[in-house]
Amino acid sequence: MTIYFDTSALVKLYIWEPETPALITHIKTCSTVTTSVIAYAECRAAFARKNRESKIAPSRYRDLIKSFDHDWENSFSLTEVSESLVRMAGQLAEKHALRGFDAIHLASASTFQKHQEESFEFCAYDEKLNKAARKEGLIVRI
Repeated sequence: MTIYFDTSALVKLYIWEPETPALITHIKTCSTVTTSVIAYAECRAAFARKNRESKIAPSRYRDLIKSFDHDWENSFSLTEVSESLVRMAGQLAEKHALRGFDAIHLASASTFQKHQEESFEFCAYDEKLNKAARKEGLIVRI
């Protein structure tokens, strides 16, 4: 099984939240974890905010970045952002009243799913985005 993680799901892999244990258990059943390349900047921004707000210790922050960078380079299948994907995202943003990066995640997942032969799930912790994903025919896992 392949699973697509938007940024809200990826962050939970690195910063503990109540959903983290179930998410980690589920990810172990997946052969591929994919996301959009934009998730890198979004995750780093989320981690930096947690660090600025003193919600994680500075030493934990450095370890978290190392772990994330390692996983980014070795564990995730990345969907590039192309002009055609951005145009699709624009249409999805309009159709479902999504924010720009949420629409890029939805377009990325939809595009990735079209080239999959195995089962595919979409994972986000944003109800509006999940509702749009369901309307676009994706199986949503939360």
